[in-house]
Amino acid sequence: MTDYMPSGEDSVEDALEYGVTPEIGPVLESLFATIRQRGVDLPEGSYTAKLLSGHEDKLLKKIGEEATEVVMAAKSNDPGQVRYEVADLVYHLLVVMHRWGLTPHDLARELESRFS
Repeated sequence: MTDYMPSGEDSVEDALEYGVTPEIGPVLESLFATIRQRGVDLPEGSYTAKLLSGHEDKLLKKIGEEATEVVMAAKSNDPGQVRYEVADLVYHLLVVMHRWGLTPHDLARELESRFS
């Protein structure tokens, strides 16, 4: 799932190549677009397609597993592993969102509503 779309003139890959941290918004949007496309194309061998077309309990169980891995990484006091596990959890949460018809914009609206 490295099909990131360009953000402005620079792509996410370009930002990483040049040591610039990419903005989270374009990265999440690009990842979500890839998830959405995998749901349309259902390419053979695609983990995302399998999650989207399989039994919902397997996907929901995966959320629990990934959340537990975040907790375990945090308890081990390893920031690199925490980052890695949080990325896995966020990916799986985006798959859940897509499967239930939600978008990153829906999430942004919900989070923004909590600031008021």
